[in-house]
Amino acid sequence: MDSKHNSPKAYLETQVLTAAPEQLQLMLYDGAIRFCEQARGAIETKEIEKSYQLLSKAENIILELLNSMRDEIAPETCANMRRLYLYCYEQLVEANLKKELKAVESALEVLRHLRETWVMLMDRLKAEQAEQQGEGEMAAVTGGAGAVENGLVQEVGATCNFEG
Repeated sequence: MDSKHNSPKAYLETQVLTAAPEQLQLMLYDGAIRFCEQARGAIETKEIEKSYQLLSKAENIILELLNSMRDEIAPETCANMRRLYLYCYEQLVEANLKKELKAVESALEVLRHLRETWVMLMDRLKAEQAEQQGEGEMAAVTGGAGAVENGLVQEVGATCNFEG
């Protein structure tokens, strides 16, 4: 058996390659939160290089979230999300430069809220989709396979680059 295919890296790669866009968004939130929490620990233990690397990873995730928005679908929602992402990014840069726990905590607070909101929104969309399918309507919230005639789906799609 090839150990390369059984590694955690291979597992993660498979998860990413097979995930729906809204699942990828959740994975990005989870990653940013995890790296911030680890960086907080590294700052507390004065592991400067480790904290730099971890905060840089979180910063890169925030940049990916910023770059994946689709303004043409929901410009106001994207503008609001962009402000939140930029705030988090600025806090992480400050934390990385000054090794300040307060800045990491500020970013974590926003990221946790965004993640929680995202999970609630995905649950709501699944419930709406199930309800519409129960009524005989085909509804798809990803991949352009169909569209729920619903502004909520379009706005969600605008923030994670999937078509609604």
